[in-house]
This record gives sequence, structure tokens and C-alpha cells, in this order.
Amino acid sequence: MHLTNSTRPVTVRHRRLLRDASVALGCAALFGLLATLVTGRWHPLHEFDQDWIGGLHSYARDHRIWTAAVQTLSDIGGPVTMRILLGCAAAWLLLIGARVLAGWVAAQALVGWAAQWALKLAVGRQRPAFSDPVSHAGGPAFPSGHAMASAITCAVLVGLVWYRVGRRGRTAACAVAAVTVLTIGWTRTALGVHWPSDVLAGWLAAGAVLGVVTAVIELWRPGALARDVRRVNWRTRPRVQRVIVPSVRMPRADEPLEDGELDGPVR
Repeated sequence: MHLTNSTRPVTVRHRRLLRDASVALGCAALFGLLATLVTGRWHPLHEFDQDWIGGLHSYARDHRIWTAAVQTLSDIGGPVTMRILLGCAAAWLLLIGARVLAGWVAAQALVGWAAQWALKLAVGRQRPAFSDPVSHAGGPAFPSGHAMASAITCAVLVGLVWYRVGRRGRTAACAVAAVTVLTIGWTRTALGVHWPSDVLAGWLAAGAVLGVVTAVIELWRPGALARDVRRVNWRTRPRVQRVIVPSVRMPRADEPLEDGELDGPVR
């Protein structure tokens, strides 16, 4: 028996479960606190929302070209686009045999959509109202669906590429994801269709959904996500790999080539 090899996966799995549960509980607790402050019309938060949205609306009203560009960004990064991206990722994972990982991606999209509307209806917050709005959106405001969908999608996509790239690739992926999430959230307040606290609530709700879905799947199929990650790495690895060989002295032009010297690395 190899006790070290048999106990190590269990320890890693428990550590991952603790991490996922901590993310879910922490984000859910912060979301609950924010929802309580919003529904109780806590004065400092109410004033912050009003001041922020008022200034952005004034600027958007006076700069129509700027507003059109912001609206375009908001439309491109909308929930429909984000769920299409997740659907494509889930379909690709299913085709290469990573069924549990595909289910994880699909569950993030579906649970996120259901949680978004359940929370919106539960809180029932009204959107900002202006006599001269620059954009329109329907449904309750809290939390922001754009912010929630973009955060879930970007986190899932970063998770899918995390083990396929090195440190620089991970840094770049996280930077692109962060800029995307922040930009989409900001467009919703810049257009005057969401309060800043709506956007923050969307990010917190996204964290709760990500943690809950991941923890549930890990409990249901222990180790299956990690196995599918290895399967994806194996199925997508380069079929022709470069072999590192010791450098050899390049022959002079007047020297004959020995057998095998053409097999060395091309420089």
C-alpha cells in the first residue's frame, strides 16, 4: 500500500471543497448584507448611489457619441452573449469527452440565470428613473444581470484555461477577465439603468453561484472535475512535441555531414 498516494487526493479534494464553500458563503453573506442595506434604504449607501448615477447620467446626456459607444459595449457584453460563450464551451467539452466539466460549465450558466431572476424578484428594487433617459432596461434592478453573467462567464473561462497556460498566460487571462467584468459593470451605471450597488450585488451573487455549483459537483462526483481537466489537457496537447537535445557543433561548409546531424534542432 502507498499511504501517501492514497491520502493525498483526499486532502486536495477537501482543500478545494473548503475553498469553494468559503467563496460561496462569503459572497452570499456579503450579498445578504448589501441587500439588507438596500431594502432598508441605508442613507450613506442611498446617497452614494444617487450621487454616482446622477453625475454619470449628466455626462452621458451631454455626450451622445460617448453614450452610443458605451451602449454598444453593454450590448456586446450582455447576458445573452455570455451564456452563448458558456454554451459553446460546454458543447466543446462534451465533444472531447469531458462530460462532468461540460456539466459544470452548463450548470454555471443555468444556475446563474435562475438565481439572477430569483434574487431580482425577491428584492424588487426599482431602476434609476430620469426625465430624459439615455437608455432603457426592463425588470427589477437588484442585482445587475450584466454584472452577474459577465463575472460567471469570465471566471469559468479563466478556470478552463488555467491549467493550459503558464504564469504569464494566467496573469494575462485574469487581467483580461477583470477588465471585461469591470467594464461591463461600469457601462450599466454609465447608461443610468443600474445603481452602483446593483453591479456590486451582481458580482457577489456570481461568486456565490460559482462556489455553490463547484462544491455541489465535487460532492456529487468526487475528483471528476480534476479528471476531466487532465482529459482536456491530454486531448488538446500538441501532437508533435519538440525534443530537447544537447546542442551540437555546426559543421563548417567544407566538412562532410555525419549521419544523424540533420536530426538536430533547427536554429
